Amino acid sequence: MIIRGNNRQAVFIADEDYRFYLDKLIESCDKHMCAVHSYVLMTNHVHLLVTPEKEDSLSKLMQMIGRFYVQYFNHRYRRTGGLWDGRFKSAPVDTCL
Repeated sequence: MIIRGNNRQAVFIADEDYRFYLDKLIESCDKHMCAVHSYVLMTNHVHLLVTPEKEDSLSKLMQMIGRFYVQYFNHRYRRTGGLWDGRFKSAPVDTCL
């Protein structure tokens, strides 16, 4: 799964931003039954390798993180509007070797 900042703008500026996102990721995964196997938080985008337990778990996970993180980011940096460049993109990963 990948999601980018709007116009590839920075979505993480300070260390506290990364920590807040990870805290909300843990909280959201617990609530929506997703297992995170790996993650990469880049300055302007996020990569997650996630196994959802239910068909709609991944969508609900991303909606919850987005709702909390965008409010946090907009308040912290005194801005308004959207942060992400549209919907997240995902693709299944084949586990067969």
